[in-house]
Amino acid sequence: MLRILCVRFSSIGDVLLTTPLVRALHRRHPDAELYFVTKRAMAPLVVENPHLTRVVELEPNERITDLARRLRALRPTHGLDLHGSLRSATLRLLVPCQWSGYSKRKFARTLLISAKINVYGKHVPVPERYFEAARALDVHPDGGSPEFFLAPAARERIARWLAERALDRQPFAALAPGAAHATKRWPIRHWCALAEQLRNMGCGLVAVGGDGDRELASQLGAGVHNAAGEFTLLETGACLARSAVLVSGDTGVMHMATGVGTRVLALFGPTVEPFGFFPYAGRAVVFERDLGCRPCSAMGTEHCPLGHHRCLEEVFPDQVAAAVQPLVA
Repeated sequence: MLRILCVRFSSIGDVLLTTPLVRALHRRHPDAELYFVTKRAMAPLVVENPHLTRVVELEPNERITDLARRLRALRPTHGLDLHGSLRSATLRLLVPCQWSGYSKRKFARTLLISAKINVYGKHVPVPERYFEAARALDVHPDGGSPEFFLAPAARERIARWLAERALDRQPFAALAPGAAHATKRWPIRHWCALAEQLRNMGCGLVAVGGDGDRELASQLGAGVHNAAGEFTLLETGACLARSAVLVSGDTGVMHMATGVGTRVLALFGPTVEPFGFFPYAGRAVVFERDLGCRPCSAMGTEHCPLGHHRCLEEVFPDQVAAAVQPLVA
């Protein structure tokens, strides 16, 4: 029997982008045991996935040798290293099975950032790059989007939360103003202007994100229901599933929305499509500026290297509001 380890420790978007591969593995090998290995904080993203046999959680502060011992007990036949880190490389040494990985295209990424020379060749999104790790298992992308499966309890909690705020009676937009690094964040004045325009359209608004986004979301003004930091990952997914549209930067929330089938309006600045992290196979529109200084980093930085941040400064609220309007009318 095939027993397959899919190893991706973090983060939100990266974990969800593995799910097209998980789906393909289950369909091609329905009798195989599929184990997903990830950090405990990321486990809710895949714990309800029906294609998986079990999620194996890396506990906080757990030694990699202890995790390896638990994985050896599963007697895996194949290990798919979908992370490509020192930690996953250690697992490859400590857990005997047929291991394989995928190329992160680090040289192409570095060359595009530093010299603006694109040697990526044919564009292959990250969800399809993950399939390189499963080349021996005869699976291929089916063109479908990532999947984020939700627990009934999460759906019920969000239904109550929306009803308490009368948001269950009208289409509403979700806004995700946060990002881990400043250059990935749309300017707060643009978010405020967008929120005002959407309120004037009669659109309900919910701000989503993590604990670190709550203060930023509180600046969006009256009429925006601030749920940043209030919901679990599953509850955030359930809220997005009820939203007519998500407006987001290049963050994990964007991939959560794609995973539950919600339309996405994505705001991209320092990062670009060849990196592979654009919304995958979902109903999405990407707003970006064609500037010679892009890309300037792989994951965003705290300051624009040139000091102007035009990549997102020049994506204007009017453009985004016009795209939202037909979705919430």
